Amino acid sequence: MKATGIVRRIDDLGRVVIPKEIRRTMRIREGDPLEIYTSSEGEVIFKKYSAISEMSESASQVADIMLRLAGCPVVIFDRDHVIASSGVSKKEFHERRVSQELEDMMENRKNFYAEQGKQGYLAVEGVDRRAIATMPILTSGDVTGAVAFMESEKCKTVTELQKSLISASAQFLGKQLEA
Repeated sequence: MKATGIVRRIDDLGRVVIPKEIRRTMRIREGDPLEIYTSSEGEVIFKKYSAISEMSESASQVADIMLRLAGCPVVIFDRDHVIASSGVSKKEFHERRVSQELEDMMENRKNFYAEQGKQGYLAVEGVDRRAIATMPILTSGDVTGAVAFMESEKCKTVTELQKSLISASAQFLGKQLEA
């Protein structure tokens, strides 16, 4: 844990304002759920809550099945990080942050497909591999993450089968979170 040097008072309703600089750095948006932890030393810790990361085992299984059916590497994200992958180096991708471009696509609820002559985009910070298809995961109308096919030797553009698979997996994961 790292000290920021910022001190805030609790108001009469028990609220504390998280400074804008910290919200921007930690990608905390208005309305984001925060989980509250306490320690025996009197610490109160706020952590961004991600429902989809709670089901990372199921997401890993979905990624494995998609890889087998489509033959393309798959990465599944919550709104901020990689939570599951298949067909790519787990060490390279695990817990990496989403790129600003993917974050914007999720925020705007946009799908992306790299068609003939159209290049993919970098979906993961610090990883030089492009996404050739992405689809947001919607849960009760809110974006909770995204599913992506990543480029590989065999996968440079998206097929109709892959479009169907990415749509089905995003819908499946969204429905699992609603249950």
